[in-house]
Formats: sequence, C-alpha cells, structure tokens
Amino acid sequence: MLLQELRTAVLEANLELVKRGLVLYTFGNASGIDREQGLVVIKPSGVDYDDLRPEHMVVTDLNGKIVDGRLKPSSDLDTHTLLYREFPGIGAVVHTHSEYATSFAQAGLPIPPLGTTHADYFCGPIPVTPSLTDEAIGGRYVHETGLAIVNHFRQQGIDPLAVPAVLVAGHAPFCWGKDPHAAAHNAVVLEAVARMAYRTLTLAPGHPGVSRALLDCHYFRKHGTRATYGQTS
Repeated sequence: MLLQELRTAVLEANLELVKRGLVLYTFGNASGIDREQGLVVIKPSGVDYDDLRPEHMVVTDLNGKIVDGRLKPSSDLDTHTLLYREFPGIGAVVHTHSEYATSFAQAGLPIPPLGTTHADYFCGPIPVTPSLTDEAIGGRYVHETGLAIVNHFRQQGIDPLAVPAVLVAGHAPFCWGKDPHAAAHNAVVLEAVARMAYRTLTLAPGHPGVSRALLDCHYFRKHGTRATYGQTS
C-alpha cells in the first residue's frame, strides 16, 4: 500500500479529533504530506470515522490529482494542498469545527494571547482572515479559502511555524504541524485556548493579555534553538 505509514498517521490524527470532541459526525479532516515524493494523504469525504481504515485514505499530488485511492478526498483538499505549496515548512494540516475556536471565527475575532497556555504554543494572537468576497465564494471557494489564509499571513508578517493555526472568518479553524500527530495536538490546544479566552474575556472584558516579555519567555522555552523544556537526548 502506497505511503502506508503516513496513511496510518493521518488516520490516527483524524481519530484523535473525534476522541477529543473536536468534530461531529463526519465534520473535519486531517492530512499529511510526504515532502520527498510530493504526495498528500487525506481523509476521504463524508465517511464515518468509525469505518475509517488506512486503506481508505486518499493519496493525491500537490495539485490535488488523485494518485491512489478509490474514495473521493475531503472537500477541503484544495485548501490543504495550497497550504502545503505555500508553507513549505509544514508536514500536516487539520481542519475542525471545534466549538469555541469556531465561535471566534464566526465572530470574525482573533484569539488574543491572554495567558501562558496560549504562549506555550502560539507566538502571538491566533489570526482571523478577512471575509471572502461573494466572487471568491462563487468561484473556487475551497481554493480561495486557502488563498485567504496565505495572503493574510504574508500581509501581516506572521510566521506560520510560530503561529500554527488560523481562524477562517465565518467558517472555522485550520491548524498545522510538523506531522499529523503535531497538527492534531495543536488543534486540541487551540480549542482549549479558545475556551479559556472566551471565559477570560467574559470575566474581564478588554483584558490586555500577557506582556510580550511573558509571551516570548514561554514560547521560546519550548521552541527554537534555545528551548529548555523537556528532556535532552
């Protein structure tokens, strides 16, 4: 079976979204990429998670052409492949409609860094894209969703490796990571951060968030060449 290890990892990432309560029914999807071969493995469209097996995963090239698999790929495939093309440092993408993160997306609001839990994973606010135009929605909608993400990160000077998540206005979050496990992990943390942010802003409207110094302290102790968190080999 082509890319058996990656298929298994992508399946496990999809099942993790269910386990953590981030998707309902057949909502959501996860994918991963083999950079050496330029091939993407993604969840099939509309298949119940209880029925998914590694062989059900669909393999495509970076332009979305099916290379292996009998099922239709996720309807969000064009967003995934565009992110892989434009963000070459990422190895997996996850899309959910998790409740709190999606609430911020529907409100068109970024998630501000209000505490160190946020800072441990995201080196700044979780950005929200501008709303898509009617023309974009009526055209290649899924492709335009990816363009909105990429253009916003570039225009705002956001490093996608330092902030591995985005809220698509009126829609829902996308997250990414070095591999399917990491992308799913980031999606779980994003939902927890969104939930805490909602509650914090309910208790203290207008909360200014953490200082830049505290944000950087927590982010860089886990990330980068000078990271100190965890065990050394």
